[in-house]
Formats: sequence, C-alpha cells, structure tokens
Amino acid sequence: MTAAHRHDAAVARYFEAWNADDAQARAKAVADVWTADGRYTDPLCDAAGHEAITAVIAAAREQFPGFSFRPAGPVDGHHDTARFSWELVNDVDGSAPVAGSDVITLDAEGRIRAVYGFLDRLPGTGA
Repeated sequence: MTAAHRHDAAVARYFEAWNADDAQARAKAVADVWTADGRYTDPLCDAAGHEAITAVIAAAREQFPGFSFRPAGPVDGHHDTARFSWELVNDVDGSAPVAGSDVITLDAEGRIRAVYGFLDRLPGTGA
C-alpha cells in the first residue's frame, strides 16, 4: 500500500467513526481506526483510549444532531503523518457552521496513534 493510500484510508475510516450514528457502530469504528492507546486532542478536549475518544465523538454528535463531518479538500501526508481539513455540514441545508484541520499520526498498520485538531470556524465566535 502506498503512503498516500494509507493516509487516505485512515482518514476515510476516521470520518466513518465521526459519522457513526449508533453507539455500537461508533465504538467499533473507533476501535478499528485508533490504536488502543490512541489520543484525540483539540482546543476543547484531550482524550486517550477508545472509550474516551468514543465519548468525545458521541458528545459532538449530540451537540450537532442532523450534521455530518465531511472532508474539505484532499489529504496531504508523508511518512506516518497526514493533515486534512473538514467541515461539519448540516444534512438538510448544506451549511457548515464548524470547520477545522487535523493532523494525524499512524502506526505501521495504518491505525491512528494521535489526532491534533484545530478549529478554524465555530458558530458565534466570528472565526
């Protein structure tokens, strides 16, 4: 598998985890994409391990019902690191009140070790 394919595949599985509607599917998706000691860090949280990461995703899904996370451009990566931008899109009207950029690191099997998230646009902040 080429490095580009590894990065694209990991990011696609990452979005599957963020977009899983049901708790069981979400937990499975997180376990599939993150290492057991994986970490997710952004300005609002710092979560380590599958259970904590699953809880962060569940909280975001509860805060924004009827929204989906979508890539906003291509994945750019090298070695075991990739970066990409995303938007949180309203499934009905297509508006995207939240957007960000993430940097991920992968293990040798293409599972995520760490996510470093940055929030580029938040509602009510002018950002």
